[in-house]
Amino acid sequence: MTAPVFTAPEAAEDVTRMRGAFAVAVRALHLTPSGPEVWGWQGRTLGRRVGTSWLRVVSTLSEKAGGRLWEGTALADAAVPRTVPRPRLRNLLDWTYGSYAYRAELTEFITTPTVVVGSPLLDRDPNLPDTWWRDLRGASRALAAVPTEREGVRQSWIDRNFRSFLGVDPPRIHELTTGHADLHWANLTAPTLIVLDWEGWGRMPVGYDPGLLHAYSLPVPAVAARVRHEFADVLDTPAGRAGELVALGQLLQACSRGVHSHLAPLVARRAEHLIGAPIPTP
Repeated sequence: MTAPVFTAPEAAEDVTRMRGAFAVAVRALHLTPSGPEVWGWQGRTLGRRVGTSWLRVVSTLSEKAGGRLWEGTALADAAVPRTVPRPRLRNLLDWTYGSYAYRAELTEFITTPTVVVGSPLLDRDPNLPDTWWRDLRGASRALAAVPTEREGVRQSWIDRNFRSFLGVDPPRIHELTTGHADLHWANLTAPTLIVLDWEGWGRMPVGYDPGLLHAYSLPVPAVAARVRHEFADVLDTPAGRAGELVALGQLLQACSRGVHSHLAPLVARRAEHLIGAPIPTP
């Protein structure tokens, strides 16, 4: 089993602070919470069911409020077509208290379970039906056609980090598409496909989204092979391979910080296959 990475903050005061912020949103929006707490990445978000909706509170230092991650859910609700299945946004609430800013997002509650809970990594074959894969391809194509100025993956990250983690000169990415930017198994539901967590979507290298999903599938080779088969028209092109390398580089950076450490050798092996040479040792 993979270790959960979506957990409460390590500091008790941050747990208390986030629960207090959640209570503020509940009172302001006249809601009644039910069900368990669900923490996001490194305790940065806290969500819980409230009737037929889902309430998620996002927190950051007040000077960092706004921008790409802060606005992603609301902008996706307005710009991305409904042919891309996702929860509908019902309300927003922003406030600042002390040195922290908060955004409460009230969205449609999704009853369909995610493929994996508590981690983006696949740990078993979920035996997804052919219709699910067809819907994922369709959602990817529809999202790719959305015009936006949002940057899901920045060239500046590639320029700074490619040589450190992949051992090759950073490519200049010319073929871009619109994508989700966090396409993993805890953000996808089944047996009916719904795509969750839209805070980071935007423009990115062709091949990044399927390359990232493929990397998170590597512990289950049969599913990794299915991802490659379904997105072969993208991944088996020079632009697609470049985008996949960007996704692998970002995962290697996360692994170097102690996240998904057991995934690191699988990601490194895939990167070496694409590059045709060994990558730097962490």
